[in-house]
Amino acid sequence: MKAVKGKYYFGGVHPHDMKNIAKDAALEVLPDAEAVAISTSQSLGKPALPVVEVGAEVKAGQVIAKADGLISSDVFASISGTVTEIKEVVGANGAEKYIFIKANGKNETSFLPPLSDPSAEEIKDRIKDAGIVGLGGAGFPTAVKVAPKTPVEALIVNGAECEPYLTCDYRLMLEKAEEIAKGARYIAKALGVTKIIIGIEANKPDCIAEFEKFDDIQPVILKKQYPMGGEKQLIYVTTGRKVGIGKLPADVGVVVQNVATCYAVYEAVENGKPLYERVLTVSGKAVSQPKNLWVKVGTPVKAIVDYCGGESVTPKKVVQGGPMTGVAIASYDEYTHKTTSGILLMSAEEAAADEPTPCLNCGKCADVCPMHLMPMNTAFYASAGDFDAAAKYGQTAACIECGACEYICPAKRPLIQAIRKTKAALRNKK
Repeated sequence: MKAVKGKYYFGGVHPHDMKNIAKDAALEVLPDAEAVAISTSQSLGKPALPVVEVGAEVKAGQVIAKADGLISSDVFASISGTVTEIKEVVGANGAEKYIFIKANGKNETSFLPPLSDPSAEEIKDRIKDAGIVGLGGAGFPTAVKVAPKTPVEALIVNGAECEPYLTCDYRLMLEKAEEIAKGARYIAKALGVTKIIIGIEANKPDCIAEFEKFDDIQPVILKKQYPMGGEKQLIYVTTGRKVGIGKLPADVGVVVQNVATCYAVYEAVENGKPLYERVLTVSGKAVSQPKNLWVKVGTPVKAIVDYCGGESVTPKKVVQGGPMTGVAIASYDEYTHKTTSGILLMSAEEAAADEPTPCLNCGKCADVCPMHLMPMNTAFYASAGDFDAAAKYGQTAACIECGACEYICPAKRPLIQAIRKTKAALRNKK
C-alpha cells in the first residue's frame, strides 16, 4: 500500500539522530552469557513473584516468576542452567528482586505449543502466557492493551524509533518486515479490527518501502521530529485523533504497539516462544564496534560491551536505553530487561555533562513541550519541595517524560529529574 504523509504536530525538538553509527550493523545473536540475573520487575506495574528456588534446574523459556495481578507479566529463564541466588539488588532502576541463573551449557528450551489459525481469544491468551510487554520502552503488559474496555477501529504500529542512536527497530523492520506484519495481523485479530497503520520516520525510506509491499498495512511517513514516537503524538499524526489528558488511546478508537512487540507476538503465536530475548543497539563514539544484537534478558551489560570490542575511548557517560529517555548507569554491573533498547557508550563530546545554572526564564522548555506543559514550573516548585504545587502548575501528571525540555534548556536544568521526583512524591503520598 502506497505510503502517505502524516500530519504536523506542535512542539518537539530536532536532535542529531546519530543513527549512522550503528544503522548498517546487521542483526547478530549475542552468545549466551555464563550467568544471567533476571529482574522480577520486567513490566510496568507490580513485580512478578518468584516460583523457583535456589538450586532449581531451569530451561530457557520456563516461567521463573508469575505475574502478580493484572498489570504485571510473567518472567522467564533466558538460558538453561541452575538458579544460584534470589536476592534484591539496587541498580539504575532502584531496588529490584533478581533471580540469578548459571548456565549449564545444555541449551535446553521450554516453549509453548505453536498455534495454527488461532481465534482472537487464543491470541490474547498466548500474548499473556508469553509475558509480552511493550518493547518501545514503557513495558506495559500487552495482554491488557489487546483487551480494551471500549471497541477500537484500528491498530497503529509504532516504527518511528525517534530516539537518537537507537537502530534496533530499524534493523528489525529491514530484516523482519514479514514477521512484524504477521504479528500485527494477530494483534489486529485479537482486537477485532482490520485496519492496520504503521508510522515510520522519513529518515528510514528503506523500511517504508518494505511495508509498502503489504496490501493490508498503511504506511504513514512521519516527519523526523522528536518525540514523534510518543503514543499521543503518533496517534494524532497518523489519524488526526487527539487523546486528551487522562484518556487512553482506546478512548479514541485505536491501540498502539511497537514493531518489536509485533515481532514478539509473531514468535509467541507461530513458534510458541515466550519473551525472554530482544534486539538492542550498542552505539556511541566510545564503543569499539557498534552493533544491533539479539540479547537474552538478564545479560550483564559488561558481557555486551566486551562482545562489541570494549571501549574505544573512556566514555563520559554510559546510558541504558536511549539518550533522551534512558538512564545513566554508574558501572557495567547492570543487567538487561525486556525493555532495554540500547547500551550507549558516549564520549566527552557527545554526553551532556555541563553543570546546571539558574533558570533564565526563557520559556524554551514550554515552547518545545509536545504536551503543552510548563516544565519550568514543575522544576521551580519541586526544588522547594512543594510537589503539590509542582504538579498543579506544571501539570506534571500529563508529562510523557520525553526529555525535549531538558534537551533544549540553555541553563542545563535537570527538568526530567524534577518531573520524576514530583511523580514519585505524589505516588508515595497516595
